Amino acid sequence: MSIVSSTGLGSGIDIQSLVTQLATAETQPQLNAIQRHRDTASARLSGLGTLKSALSDFQTAINALKDGSAFRAHTSSSSDESKLKITADAYAASGTYSLEITQLAKAQKAVANVEFAGMTSALNSGTLSFSATSGASFNITVDSSNNTLEKLRDAINKADGNTFVSASIVNVDNATHTGTVSKLVLTAKNTGTASGFTVSGTDDGNIGGNVSLSQLASANLDIKTVAQDAVISIDGQTATRSSNSITDVLPGVTLNLAAQTELNTPVTINVGVDNDAIANSINTFVTAYNKLNSTVKNLGKYGGSTDGSGSGNGALIGDSTLRYVATQIRQNTTGTVSSASGNYNSLAMIGVSIDKAGVMSLDSTKLKSALAANFQSVSDVFSSADGIATRLASKLSGLLQSGGSIDSQQTSLNKTISKLDDQKDDVNVRFQRVQAALQKQFIAMDSAVGQFKSTGSFLTNWINSL
Repeated sequence: MSIVSSTGLGSGIDIQSLVTQLATAETQPQLNAIQRHRDTASARLSGLGTLKSALSDFQTAINALKDGSAFRAHTSSSSDESKLKITADAYAASGTYSLEITQLAKAQKAVANVEFAGMTSALNSGTLSFSATSGASFNITVDSSNNTLEKLRDAINKADGNTFVSASIVNVDNATHTGTVSKLVLTAKNTGTASGFTVSGTDDGNIGGNVSLSQLASANLDIKTVAQDAVISIDGQTATRSSNSITDVLPGVTLNLAAQTELNTPVTINVGVDNDAIANSINTFVTAYNKLNSTVKNLGKYGGSTDGSGSGNGALIGDSTLRYVATQIRQNTTGTVSSASGNYNSLAMIGVSIDKAGVMSLDSTKLKSALAANFQSVSDVFSSADGIATRLASKLSGLLQSGGSIDSQQTSLNKTISKLDDQKDDVNVRFQRVQAALQKQFIAMDSAVGQFKSTGSFLTNWINSL
């Protein structure tokens, strides 16, 4: 039954307003209590999410330190990048080297002397054979399906077993410069003598053309570029390679040759540990630690309210998981490292300190001195078996894993919020029922009052008429 929107006709009472107020008075205390519980649960759930995010960021920061990759950052330089460019990876060995480039690697390139009238000019049928110095080979059978210059080019490029040569066509002036002719160009796919190639042709018939396959053989090729290997000398030791990008002379270092060096004018190569990159990785760790420390403090702070409202308190004040996180992070960060080699076995000794307020900072000068004195020992402080990053990673993994303490609390709080929402729905349903019942009663009362008034008016009028 809908609520009457006007004042009761019999009693003159605003039934709608009165019914709503009475129904609200009966159900609102329950709704308020449910909402307070829900707000508390939501605040704790949000707090756990904030804590989990800070822990995850901290975990990311320590991963590079845990696996040691941060300490494998290297710098590399060449004294003449117009001749040589170099890059060093994580496994490069530090050192200075003198390098001369005697010759660059080149790919063989040849142009057939025979001049075709056009790309569709026909060839004789037969077999065209290609062989590489490396021993690889393949054959092309020329017949009515591919006996034009254009189709032969495509057949060479698509041939099974062709790993070493590419074919193309150029349209150029003929020898007398009175017209344009087409020529077949053959280029090795790779540099180096092993990729050099030879061609032989055997005719077995004539299919409407007069170009013999033997005219495409090596004897009739104009060699534009001879295949050759790169030859370098590093600290007086000669190395010959098929490519101008050399990765196996200095392990972990790629040498990209660009030009020959002048006689007795070597290029100087420097490979070293990138201390700045290492300092940046440790600074990232320091920043993530401070963010986590600040987050933990804010989540567990006491606001000091005197009215009992708890205003200003952290979302996880008094939470045992929060206390565990604070304790474990502090203990595993400040403790000594038993597995560290050398004289450096703690963060404090390599320039990482924590003040009374719990704020971590890095002394870059002290860190660089430690790296110069005993690089491996500094790395061990983080990445050895008992290293700071190693043991922190173990603790964080337990905290962040599915089914861990934080995840379990989040699951429980989500269930609590869901139940509280169901309770709110139940109270709202009861509100509607109470409202409907009161409305029915007041409408009945209003109707009775209206009848009494009507009877009274009748009697009054009757008496007055006597």
